[in-house]
Formats: sequence, C-alpha cells, structure tokens
Amino acid sequence: MDALIELQDEFWKAAGETLYMVSITLLIGGAAGLLMGLVLYATRAGSLLPNKVIFVVLNVVINFFRPIPFIIFIAAVQPLSRMIIGTGIGINAVIFALSLAASFAIARIVEQNLVTVSPGVIEAARSMGAGPYRILRTIVIPEALGPLILGYTFIFVAIVDMSAVAGLIGGGGLGYFAQLYGYRQFEPVVTWAAVLLIVVFVQIAQFVGNRLARVALRR
Repeated sequence: MDALIELQDEFWKAAGETLYMVSITLLIGGAAGLLMGLVLYATRAGSLLPNKVIFVVLNVVINFFRPIPFIIFIAAVQPLSRMIIGTGIGINAVIFALSLAASFAIARIVEQNLVTVSPGVIEAARSMGAGPYRILRTIVIPEALGPLILGYTFIFVAIVDMSAVAGLIGGGGLGYFAQLYGYRQFEPVVTWAAVLLIVVFVQIAQFVGNRLARVALRR
C-alpha cells in the first residue's frame, strides 16, 4: 500500500493516458470502421449498391487483419507508424495501431448489425422513391442504432484491453504502469490497483452503453 501511495501521481497519470488512448482510438477507429461497415453492407449482393469487386476486396482485407493478435499487430505496423506519424513507440504510435485494429473489428460489427434490418422496411422506402444513400442515412442506421451502440460498447472494452497489452512494449497507460511498477517490482497492490481501475472504466462504459442502447431501442 505504501508503494501505491508513493506512486499515486504516476497512477493517475497512467489512468489519464489510458482514457486518452481509448477515446482517440474510439473516435478514429470508430469513424473508419463505421465507413467500412457501411460500404460492406451497401455493396454486398442484393443490397443497396451491390458491387462485387469492392465487397470482395474489402471483405478480404478485413478478414486478413482482424484475427491478428494485437501484440503481434502492433509490432507489425511499427514501420507504417514511423512512416506516417514519425515514431513507432509511445502513446501516439499505440493510438495509430489501436485505431487500425479497432477499425477492422468495428467494420465487421457494423456490417453484422446492419444486415439485421428488415428487408421489408428497406423495400418500403424504395417504393416511396428513396435513394440508396437516403435509405442508409434515414432507415438502415436508425433501425440498427441500438445494436450498434452495444457493438461500440463491446469495442470500447476491447480497446481498453488492447491498450493494456500495449503497455508491454512501453505504450503507456495503466498496463504499462502495472507492468513497470507492479509486476517488475513485485508489488501486487500496485498491479491490482491498476486492474481495479480498468474494471471500473469498463463497468461505467458498459452501463452507459446499455442505457443508451435501451433508449435507442425504445424509439
């Protein structure tokens, strides 16, 4: 406990770094994943804008990158990170890798939730003269909003988990704090303090996500 008290400044700094990494990743990866998911949904056979070439290429790319364990993925994209943001280590490099990894996972979640929208609703909108883009914006996304919110909540939890893994390579945040000051210094109290705060973050996110999804589903 004495060690944790001495490290409280570092502890709260690490907590802030985790929230920063997760928030920026969810913003960037969430937007990119939503776009890819919409493209996957719209270009699949029988959908609003069927295009076999675009669908197959994007589907293969997502299927290729999505299963890669993050600890391997973050090392594999280091050269690309250095090329684009100028560094392969540190918080910004971690955010770059997190955003890429999250975008592929989010794309698949978005597509899976959009395909659950009733075809009858879409056909009704078509019969009234609505175009593909208008249907996507005013019918498909609103109809799938509740499940999408739950999907993004799940991704938030996964990003928190990945940010902790990034601590193993000096990525900052609570994972790095637990590993450097807890595991290496044989201070289980320090490690468990980081674990418990991560659990608190996840519980808050899950509670908020569930509430928002419930509101969306009641619309």
